[in-house]
Amino acid sequence: MKTKGALLWELNTPFKVDEIDLGDPVAHEVQIRMHAAGMCHSDYHLTTGATPIGLPALGGHEGAGVVTKVGKGVTSVEEGDHVILAFIPACGACPPCLKGHRSLCDRGAVLLGGKAIADGTNRVHAGSHAVSPMNLLGTFAPYMTVHEDSVVKIDRDVPFEAAAIMGCAVPTGFGSATNVAQVQPGETVAVIGVGGIGMSALQGAVISGARHVIAIDPNPWKRDQAVKFGATQVYPSMAEAIAPMIDLTHGLMADKTIITVGEMRGEYVEEAMTLTAKTGTCVVTGMGSLMDVDVKLNLFLFTMLQKTLKGNIFGGGSSHVETPRLVALYKAGLLKVDEMVTNTYSLENLNEGYQDMLDGKNIRGVVTFDESDW
Repeated sequence: MKTKGALLWELNTPFKVDEIDLGDPVAHEVQIRMHAAGMCHSDYHLTTGATPIGLPALGGHEGAGVVTKVGKGVTSVEEGDHVILAFIPACGACPPCLKGHRSLCDRGAVLLGGKAIADGTNRVHAGSHAVSPMNLLGTFAPYMTVHEDSVVKIDRDVPFEAAAIMGCAVPTGFGSATNVAQVQPGETVAVIGVGGIGMSALQGAVISGARHVIAIDPNPWKRDQAVKFGATQVYPSMAEAIAPMIDLTHGLMADKTIITVGEMRGEYVEEAMTLTAKTGTCVVTGMGSLMDVDVKLNLFLFTMLQKTLKGNIFGGGSSHVETPRLVALYKAGLLKVDEMVTNTYSLENLNEGYQDMLDGKNIRGVVTFDESDW
């Protein structure tokens, strides 16, 4: 079918809305009419080359919509179901999946290659060009064809704008606190960077019963917003947080430190580890460039204070397990998701939304689709 999509044709250029040709679903695939797509910083990383992908690329890996077609053998959803897109599919059969690490499914190795899981061919074309959809999704388009393992059925009363960001921002951030950092009641937690993922990590710490939840961000507006999401203290930088955290914790510092900045850099690790207590855990959730291999870390103190440094992808959970739990927390009023959607944009105004993100005006921007797009 002919539709449109926000394509990246060259590095360091804006997304451009162009006509695309979308293939019908084959066995174990579904087609989805999109209603909302979250604007994650990871998609902006495509434009800079920090995350390598074949060009042209179709952006977007957060989204929610309605199933319009199903291929042969699909059993998990049917036409008319409302679904959230999972940016990491889980096969359930590879070694990581069998060990319970479904966020590390071996299918992740092919997600930036552009070729569908089901049959190894391209689903999206722009003229004579094969297109690489971000994470084999490409939510910056009114329609998409994806593997059924990339969709999670949700209740029909969940608003699409909130559902969209529960495909990446919410589970990645929330799980970084609950699953990866394993925040316990009474602990002190520092969250560094409070955009969409950081606000979700903050809420994960609050719901886990943390005594002190410290938000660190240079943007005054985001610090004010963090208080509304449950932060007990806020500071503009890690350096400026050291002295008050010493006073607050009687010198113990944070049991758990979670780095959720939009642009991860190696020097942030040592700064965050300085805020981390003896035997404490520092979780790196923010993404940097694939080519950035330099990390600043005091190895003597790392060893002598027995600290732990951990990476995090997708919050360390399975979308088919975590997403329904998060939706339940949202519907119970315990998880603030509507409040994270700061502004909505049309697909044609996508680049404006990313500029707002870079300018610190959004917690999360969302692209919305309507009859004029379908």
